[in-house]
Amino acid sequence: MAGKTIVVLGGGVGGLITATELRNKLDREHRVVLVDREGRHIFWPSLVWLQIGLREPDSIVRDLGTLQRKGIEVVKGEVKRIDPGRRAVQVDGRALEADYLVVSLGAQLAPEQVPGLAEAGHNLYSLDGARAIRDARKGLTRGRLVVLVARTPFKCPAAPCEAAMLLDYDLRKRKVRDAVDVSLYTPEPGPMPVVGPENSAAVRRLVEERGIAYNPQHVVAKVDPASKTIHFANGSQARYDFLVYIPPHVAPPVVKEAGLTGESGWVPVDKHTMETKFPGVYAIGDVTGIPLPVGLPLPKAGVFAHHQGEAVAQSIAAQVTGKGRGSTFDGHGECFIEVGEGKAGFGRGNFYAEPRPDVKMHQPTRYWHAAKVLFEKQWLGRL
Repeated sequence: MAGKTIVVLGGGVGGLITATELRNKLDREHRVVLVDREGRHIFWPSLVWLQIGLREPDSIVRDLGTLQRKGIEVVKGEVKRIDPGRRAVQVDGRALEADYLVVSLGAQLAPEQVPGLAEAGHNLYSLDGARAIRDARKGLTRGRLVVLVARTPFKCPAAPCEAAMLLDYDLRKRKVRDAVDVSLYTPEPGPMPVVGPENSAAVRRLVEERGIAYNPQHVVAKVDPASKTIHFANGSQARYDFLVYIPPHVAPPVVKEAGLTGESGWVPVDKHTMETKFPGVYAIGDVTGIPLPVGLPLPKAGVFAHHQGEAVAQSIAAQVTGKGRGSTFDGHGECFIEVGEGKAGFGRGNFYAEPRPDVKMHQPTRYWHAAKVLFEKQWLGRL
């Protein structure tokens, strides 16, 4: 049997899991190639800790080059073109052809879609932005702190609430909370609406009982950095002295140009196998759009990319070797919700359940915070 080549695009959660699982399941006659623009892996869930100085940037970043030792070919470079029909990829000046192609390029952050946003505040969803929040927050001793969600969908659905609660915790530690108003504005009807009204209301209570003003159904139209004013589509305005924002998310242009995206702007896939309309081409993680019966998409979260990557790796390995059975993604996932004071909540459930996701939420305790710390350690230990 001739050796096969599997090319995985993107070194985030889904891409890392897919590549490592394939390497574990396939003999070395088969190539596993991982392509990543920066050649590094960032543990994104820890950015909310980094923003208040509980982590250092270097502690949550790993070099993907270490995967070479495990027999995974790592190509550092930008994906310039994807031909899904031929399963061919152009990475800078290099051509790669695959027997199986896995697209895990994530969501591209697009703050430029909101006039004035990038100049007005700090991007929580980038390493540099979280580091800037960490450094600049020390100068905030009075005034208005705003956490702003620009658009939906966005990855890590709990992160805006986590960011607001951890910033509140930091202000209390610095004994300036009484002089700082904290507000969260979002286009959503409530936090994490896909988990259902009861669970969403429980998360909102966590936010509001800390004195954080929660403002739903506010779609930002523009931000004026000169006057430090946020203008919303409903005609209302909000002033800020310190702005933390979650920018609009879009599918990477190279994915759209390849004809992989659908009406939602994201890549449609079989929700169980994660295969696209092109045979042998799979898409996983934040780049996908999977509609749920409740009329909302499957959230963009690392836990889903993780489980999807495992399923895709098993299916490809079964096809390559002719042994064993393929696997499917069943819609199960879980999420920690950091609230400060060394505590975290936890949610887990089946997001494919009908007629609505079946998710159980656990109240914040030190146990769940310790569990997230352990998960972080174990995850980073993969590299």
